[in-house]
Amino acid sequence: MHVLVTRPEPDALKLKGQLEARGHAASVEPLHAASYDDGEDFDLDGVTGLIVTSRHALLALEQVPELLKEARQLTVFAVGAATARTARQMGFRTVVKGPGTAADLVPAIASAVDPTDDMLLYLSGERTAIDIGAELGALGFHVTTAKVYSMEPRESLTGRTRELIGDGDLEGVLLMSGEAATVWVQLVQKHHLGTAVRLLNHFCLSDGIAKRLGPLGSIPISVAHGPTVEELLALIDAAGAQLDC
Repeated sequence: MHVLVTRPEPDALKLKGQLEARGHAASVEPLHAASYDDGEDFDLDGVTGLIVTSRHALLALEQVPELLKEARQLTVFAVGAATARTARQMGFRTVVKGPGTAADLVPAIASAVDPTDDMLLYLSGERTAIDIGAELGALGFHVTTAKVYSMEPRESLTGRTRELIGDGDLEGVLLMSGEAATVWVQLVQKHHLGTAVRLLNHFCLSDGIAKRLGPLGSIPISVAHGPTVEELLALIDAAGAQLDC
């Protein structure tokens, strides 16, 4: 199965390698690029734990070496396995892995932290699926938020990708965030590829992402059983096996 990977770099190339190792073909077309230029300033005075719902938040912290050294002493509440792995690779000593979504991370934090003793800092993107600070604040937690990165959307698809779609050489596209799905819809419409993408299986990490594809009309959509890369890869494996039958 030939799949289009739409994750930002460097995750896109890593996922491409995982797909190829499983016998699939993969092309890379990141629909966003991370930017750390306009991130908000923050400090760690009194902070006892960090909340991160994307590895890009950790990479933003890496831009400030003096804070990173101090931050490594704090507990990190990471949204899922991939973000937790990045935190460990960056030298964080105590990492709590969440279930995989920002919404599910809230009860995980609430069950692990005493709201009267801890002050948490949420390192977020410019746009977030939910307001974790507000959600935890309603439960009595003291949470401050710093928007430390933004995801800049692509303005067009590459000629190579448009050619692959138009010629029918792709069989699927991976969409791992609601923002990616929205940009995909916009670019498909911009390049007048609405008819061509009806031949592609749209592999989505969640139902919420799949719903963003509504403007494309009736298209094949497959949703992973859980919000992890492993579940998404298993979904693609199953779809590829059906094509081979």
